[in-house]
Amino acid sequence: MSVLDAHSVVFEGGSGAESSPRVTVVISLYNYAHVVGEALDTVAAQTLADLDLIVVDDCSRDDSGAVVTRWMKTHAGRFNRCTLYRNDRNLGLATTRNIALGHVMTEFCFMLDADNCLYPRAIEKLLGACDASRAEAAYCQLELFGDESEVGSAAVLSRERLKRGNYIDAMALLRTATLRDCGGYGLFEIAGWEDYDLWCTFVDKGLNAAFLPEILCRYRVHGASMLRSETNKEINSVELEITARHPWLELDR
Repeated sequence: MSVLDAHSVVFEGGSGAESSPRVTVVISLYNYAHVVGEALDTVAAQTLADLDLIVVDDCSRDDSGAVVTRWMKTHAGRFNRCTLYRNDRNLGLATTRNIALGHVMTEFCFMLDADNCLYPRAIEKLLGACDASRAEAAYCQLELFGDESEVGSAAVLSRERLKRGNYIDAMALLRTATLRDCGGYGLFEIAGWEDYDLWCTFVDKGLNAAFLPEILCRYRVHGASMLRSETNKEINSVELEITARHPWLELDR
């Protein structure tokens, strides 16, 4: 069974307008019934009028799917296309994003995890940055909230800086064709490394990513994001794998 056969449509709607949105917001969802509504509200509040929305539920064990379905029934008219998919089994973050990527019909896509949020002008300003610089992606500074409250550590995409570790989050506006050309998100034993791998691929391919030193996105810090259960052996294995993909990395092991 292929990945694209391993999920089904739970809800499909939209305004039916004849406009041609340039951006799809993609939300990956797993067991975030208590916060996904907040994330969705911040997407609906975007100042960019024309948007598509895709949510992929990675076979959540809580009421996440029901929460999103209720929300979409009320707010579907805000979007040109508004779709909820559900994986038939839990496939992990990278595969879930890749499933969503397979359904994107717009020039750009923005990746948002279900526990994070956007400020109203986020998508509009990131799209403007891509247009102004003809970049393949645009990202901004983050605001950490929840169990921590501080400004993130994002900076200009740099091979020299990136070779020692990742400092750019997944919350970025990406040209859909470029993301597909990069192979989507790589699969690793430990979730989270797919973002690092993507930005390393940008460096490998000489792709331009625009950095806006403005706080436009909010990253939620909570127990699930702070607790690290991976063993040193697992981490070493992933570091070896990503270094094999990008030999210029200089990760401490």
